[in-house]
Amino acid sequence: MLDIRLQTCFDLVGGEGIVCDVGTDHALLAAELIRSGKCGRVIASDIKEGPLDSARRTVEKYGIADKVELVLSDGLANVPLDGVSDVVIAGMGGETIAEIIGNSTADKPDNIKFILQPMTKVEHLRKKLYEYQYEITGEYAVEDKDKIYVIITAERSADWKQLTESDALYGFFDDNDELGKKYRSHEKERLEKISASLKSAGDINGSQHYAALAQKMESGGDIVEIADIYRFLDSLYPFSLQEKWDNSGLLVENYDMKCSKVVLSLDITNKVIDEAFEKGAELIISHHPVIFEARKRITRNDPVFRLIEREIAAICMHTDLDIAAGGTNGVILEKLSENLKLAGEPEPFEELGCGRSLGWIVELPEKISAEELVVGLKEIFGCEYVRMSGEKQWKVRRIAFCSGSGGSELELALEKGCDAYITGDVKYDVWIGANNRGFTLIDCGHFHTENLVLPEIRRALEEKFPQLDVEIAESSVDPCVYV
Repeated sequence: MLDIRLQTCFDLVGGEGIVCDVGTDHALLAAELIRSGKCGRVIASDIKEGPLDSARRTVEKYGIADKVELVLSDGLANVPLDGVSDVVIAGMGGETIAEIIGNSTADKPDNIKFILQPMTKVEHLRKKLYEYQYEITGEYAVEDKDKIYVIITAERSADWKQLTESDALYGFFDDNDELGKKYRSHEKERLEKISASLKSAGDINGSQHYAALAQKMESGGDIVEIADIYRFLDSLYPFSLQEKWDNSGLLVENYDMKCSKVVLSLDITNKVIDEAFEKGAELIISHHPVIFEARKRITRNDPVFRLIEREIAAICMHTDLDIAAGGTNGVILEKLSENLKLAGEPEPFEELGCGRSLGWIVELPEKISAEELVVGLKEIFGCEYVRMSGEKQWKVRRIAFCSGSGGSELELALEKGCDAYITGDVKYDVWIGANNRGFTLIDCGHFHTENLVLPEIRRALEEKFPQLDVEIAESSVDPCVYV
């Protein structure tokens, strides 16, 4: 009576208590559970009356109406869960299943086992389950009419854990599950197609990322020596070129100096450390140094304490990243070139000697309004708010920029004949000076002018170490809230 998907769900039901079949449709699973004697009572729910009418006809046909309770419910909202041991949600999209579970997380007993069969977005469901503090206890692949379906069992967990993007795609199949291997092979092909499409669209960072994800679908992740990662980063963004006052490099070691997962962040905050720990990362790579000024005391809330406590290493690349070709200012130059038509070659802004420069000067083919420039910058930096001196209609053509906190270099921008200067963290007196000079000063924020370098670092690492799981921290966010 059941197709292979529902039969597998049936097989996974424990039968210790009441079974709830969410989105029951024709109540075929409910009928089989009762008729087989696997359980004595089933709650069959659906969001619409039509499927419940079909379910009613099924239970009446088999004479089991007294053992199957039909409930009109949006997900689990109206379902009484006392005595329920198993909840089956099959034949829906992964996002819908995740929403059903998430909307009722606070109201469910802890001893319920979920049996889930998503039709789409399996990776989204896996990730959300762990966010809701569930653990995937089993994962099974079944094939029906040349299509492979995934069935997941999940139960409440006392441990906080998060999945990386790679974890969520890879899944939890048994090593000997041949259909699981076939499913991952299909996922590899899908990710490779996405990679090729992004490459055609000119998104090199995104293309490399999906190519690395595809490779991990085939053979999983691998362990890399942190010393090898350090040497590779040093070859791209030489630590020896950092400013004398800076503190870039390997600032915190972990126990065995190896890692399989890396989290990238602009800053190493306590939230970033928590995320790295919950995702199983052994290394955080950041732009801003987690140790900068001398410390006489390290408290429990100090990120350095938490790194050591959780055995997470930290590599920080600050001013060496700012001046490198593929660093913060290099990425801004690339983004400006992609989004604005530039004339001629870029010029160094703050020249540091030995061919090094902090920031660049670019020119447009013709003058545009300051407002038009700001609109483009919002798109480039992904910032909702921009501060600007002067008037929106002022015309600009020769533009200097410096990532991070570069307001002190306003005079240099004026000396070099620029019409506008883009940076972050501009102080009050600098705004006064810019307005007195009739100069367009644009503050796109410290965070936003630097955060866009993280995908470039990920691309470089994934190209060099494709089996390394590299994740940009979800908690790497602007520390300011705008109200």
